[in-house]
Amino acid sequence: MPAKATEKLIQVNPIETNELTAALIGESPLILNRPARKAWEQLLLPSGRKNAAARESSLKHNPLEEYRASPYCISDESAPTLLAVMASAFKGAMMTAALDLPGTNKSQIGRLLYVVGEHVPVWGVPQLVMSVTRSADINRTPDIRTRAIVPRWASLIEIRHVRTLVNEMSVWNLLTAAGTTAGIGDWRPEKGKGTFGRFRIVSAFDPEFVAICESGGRAAQVAALERPECYDDDTREMLAWFEQEVVARGKRARAAVDVEADEDVEERTNGADAEAFALGATS
Repeated sequence: MPAKATEKLIQVNPIETNELTAALIGESPLILNRPARKAWEQLLLPSGRKNAAARESSLKHNPLEEYRASPYCISDESAPTLLAVMASAFKGAMMTAALDLPGTNKSQIGRLLYVVGEHVPVWGVPQLVMSVTRSADINRTPDIRTRAIVPRWASLIEIRHVRTLVNEMSVWNLLTAAGTTAGIGDWRPEKGKGTFGRFRIVSAFDPEFVAICESGGRAAQVAALERPECYDDDTREMLAWFEQEVVARGKRARAAVDVEADEDVEERTNGADAEAFALGATS
């Protein structure tokens, strides 16, 4: 009879975790990309298809509302900033960077590190930008999308990683590569043609980092969302045309209502006159 196989003891060594704090400065403007509130509402409670009259009587876009709804916001008024981005955006950028670096892979990095918290603060003064985008339908239908863009921005993130499997230098290298090859926000390098949302690591005492934090805190961001400035000339021209056209269409709509009301009054008046004439003829 074969000898009974000896059982081997499975021994699992304890893991050690470590936390790193990284101060970041944007190398290119950050386009904030919170999912549109209208899209959330349509998923929650679809309104059905609109007929031609309904489409003409309602606005497809409201640039100011879309601008204010595009960033994630921190509701706690004691927070240093109003604007925020998902912490997972930085982790995702590091996972993407792992695709181009030897010695690791995307899924492994996703298991061995993460950015602490759900949202991380973003310092900087937002501006309003309108740009032509392509919808996700099969025809790639063009549309105009309004978002908040932060030309000069900074952030402070805390990364927790498994030290026994990925050392500190590897984390710094991944984050550096992520700032160059992946980025965060809309139109970032990870998506192909875009160059927005790139960043670099700096000291928390770096003069530029300190200046952005001092000038682009919560109060400045609240004011910029209430009274936005346009990011470029194209945005300025489109927004001015939109505001003028809304006023003009509103006047035309009120004029059409007035004409219909006058015609209704005239019809009722003529009917009453005809009825009075008929009654007088028969009396």
